[in-house]
Amino acid sequence: MTEMIENRTIEEKVILVGVSTSDEDETRQSVEELGELAKTAGAVPVGTLIQNRESIHPGTYLGKGKIAELSEMIEALGADGIICDDELSPAQMANLTDILQTKVMDRTLVILDIFASRASTREGKIQVELAQLRYRATRLTGFGAAMSRLGGGIGTRGPGEKKLEIDRRLIKSRISQLKRELEEVKRHREVAREQRSRTAVPVAAIVGYTNAGKSTLLNTLTSAGVLEEDKLFATLDPTTRSLTLESGQQMLLTDTVGFIRKLPHHLVNAFRSTLEEAKYADMILHVVDVSNPQMIRQIQVVYETLQNLDISGKPIITAFNKIDKIPEEDRTGIRDFRADKEVYISAKQGIGLDRLLEAAEDILKAGRMYLEKVFDYQEAGSIAMIRKHGQLIAEEYTGDGIAVKAWVPGDIYARFMKNER
Repeated sequence: MTEMIENRTIEEKVILVGVSTSDEDETRQSVEELGELAKTAGAVPVGTLIQNRESIHPGTYLGKGKIAELSEMIEALGADGIICDDELSPAQMANLTDILQTKVMDRTLVILDIFASRASTREGKIQVELAQLRYRATRLTGFGAAMSRLGGGIGTRGPGEKKLEIDRRLIKSRISQLKRELEEVKRHREVAREQRSRTAVPVAAIVGYTNAGKSTLLNTLTSAGVLEEDKLFATLDPTTRSLTLESGQQMLLTDTVGFIRKLPHHLVNAFRSTLEEAKYADMILHVVDVSNPQMIRQIQVVYETLQNLDISGKPIITAFNKIDKIPEEDRTGIRDFRADKEVYISAKQGIGLDRLLEAAEDILKAGRMYLEKVFDYQEAGSIAMIRKHGQLIAEEYTGDGIAVKAWVPGDIYARFMKNER
C-alpha cells in the first residue's frame, strides 16, 4: 500500500523567475500561469524577474548580473525561495541554491507537489510518487538541505522530506516496486476497458486544459459529484460516469487530468495509462475555456499533448465553455477547425448542453448501421441490447416474431447478421 506523508501547510513567499529567449515566445504568460500554480500549491508570489537572453544559462539558468539582482530581491521582499518557470537541471538547481542560499524550485516540482496533494486513489498516489522519485533521484545533493532548513512547504508532499534523505539505491528499489504496482493497476484498467468494449457502450473522453471546466461539465451531465474549484488541477483522478442520451442510447463519460503547457515528462510517463483512456474512447470531448485570454494557445497545448500520446483519428467535439462570461459579439469567430463538431456551452449555467448531446448523438449515429430484422420471440433480449446500445426506430410483434428497425453499432450489427448469410 502506498503511503503519502502529509506535512503541515506552510505559506511560502516566492519570487517567480523566467528566461525569455525570443520576442515571440510566451514567457510572460507562462510565468503568470506559474504564479497560479504557485498559489494552488499554497505559496504567495511576491515578485517576478524575467531575463532576456539568447539561451538559458546551462549552469545557473540566469546570467550572473540577474542572479545578483535576484539575490537583492529575495532580501528586500523577504522571500523564502524562488520558482523557475522551466525544469532545472540538477547542476542548475544546486548552483542556484549555493549562490542564493535559499530554496530553489522549478515548474515541475510545483506541479508534482500539486498532484501529490490532489491524488486520492491508489493509482493516483502510485503515479505521483513514481514521478516525484524519478524527478528527485538526480537532485538529492543540496535539495534535501534546502528542505530541512524550511521544515516543509512546496515539494514535501507525497514521498516528502524523509524520503529525500534516502540514498539512490533505495530510491531505485522503490521506483521498481512502484512500477510493478502500477503494472498491476494497468492490467485492472485494461480488463475494465475490455469489459466495456464487450458491452459495446460507447465512451467519450473529456479532455482539455486545466481549469477549462471538465469536472463541472461531468457533474452537470451526470451528477458525478466530482470536486469543482477555480484552481489548476482541482481534480486529478479520472472519473467515469454513465449518461443516457435522448434516444435512449447509453454512453460513458470519462474525465481525464487537465493538460498544461510544459507538462513535466515525469508526469506524462507516470500518468500515461490514465491519459490513454482517451486513446480507447470512441470520441474526444474537448472542453475549452473561451473566457481565458490564452484560449488559442491552450487549444494548441491540448492537441500537442494528444499527439504526444499517439491519440489520433478520433471524432472530436470541441465544447467552447464559459460562454456566459464573454459578450455575445465576442463569440463570433471562435472556431476549432480540427474538430468534427463545435458547440458553445456554459457547463455551470447549463447553456447549450442539449446541443452538445445532439452532437454526440450525431457522431454515434455516423458510426452506426441500419438494421432491419425479425427476431424470434425467444430472442427478446436482443431488443433490450438494441435499446441500450443503439436507436430503436420501430418494433412490431408479428406471427413470425418481433420485426425491428434500428440503428446499431457495427459490431452489434455484425453479431445479429452473421447467421443471415
